[in-house]
Amino acid sequence: MYSFCTLFDSHYLTRGVALYESLLANCPKFHLYIYAFDDASYKILSSLKLTHATIVSLDEFEDDALLQVKPARSVGEYCWTCTPSVIKHTIETYQLPACTYLDADIYFFSDPAPLIDEIGDQSILITEHRYTPEYDQAKNSGIYCVQFTTFKNDPSGMGALNWWRDACIDWCFNRVEDGKFGDQKYLDDWPERFEGVHVLQHLGGGVAPWNVQQYDLSNQCFEVVFYHFHGLKFIQNEMVNLGKYKFTPAVLSRIYEPYMCHIERINARLVSVSPIFRKDLSVVNEKKIGPLRKLTRSLKGHYHVYKKSKFLCQN
Repeated sequence: MYSFCTLFDSHYLTRGVALYESLLANCPKFHLYIYAFDDASYKILSSLKLTHATIVSLDEFEDDALLQVKPARSVGEYCWTCTPSVIKHTIETYQLPACTYLDADIYFFSDPAPLIDEIGDQSILITEHRYTPEYDQAKNSGIYCVQFTTFKNDPSGMGALNWWRDACIDWCFNRVEDGKFGDQKYLDDWPERFEGVHVLQHLGGGVAPWNVQQYDLSNQCFEVVFYHFHGLKFIQNEMVNLGKYKFTPAVLSRIYEPYMCHIERINARLVSVSPIFRKDLSVVNEKKIGPLRKLTRSLKGHYHVYKKSKFLCQN
């Protein structure tokens, strides 16, 4: 049994459900602990009765240390602040031997077992950004990405986790300051700072917009275990903004098309089954799109914007 945890609010609800369902399709034995960061997401997730998930409310999770810093941080900064606390709470509350944190906007295309099993006798598993040179943000955003991080419930794992929690409570903001950035730059020196740290070697784990240019996805031998859909935004007029990255047709057809179709199906399902779900909860309302509307299915320019109907989703 593999134990995972994640956190998100209602604005990431469809992505969070997609994450859960991608695990359901690819991981035979798992349990996902979902920390709902607003009342709407808690009520909707609870109503779905997800058989392999436990829904945790903020009331169950937040402690005095977190509540003390919450007013001084933005919604996003507070989510980052809470990441190590969510992992710690999951391990300690549910008495788990280990737990893997997942960002809500990652999606599994195959079984994550080979990734987690790499940890072996070590206590901590972290993943590199593996930036393509033209998108290298390691100096500001860090060498490692929090997206997929495993901690064992042993002295080395919990020692590092407690250190990280304390550091994030002390400082966790969406800016670069004194070698820090959010919750993520703290990981830069972990292989030296802590014992028992393993850096993921499997190239199919941690595929993302900032590194997918390095891989030939038209080669069926390359297996993507999970993809991180960072920067994906739903905008008006049924358009989708994929950010400032270059993608090949193979990436669009093998990665983005299945994900977008799944999101569309989840959106439709939630609208029909939950009276408190509004379709625009997962939509970024960008009223002033300007010239972006003209860049439909273009592999050139600064943004990739697509008409969702181009994905030919089959409901």
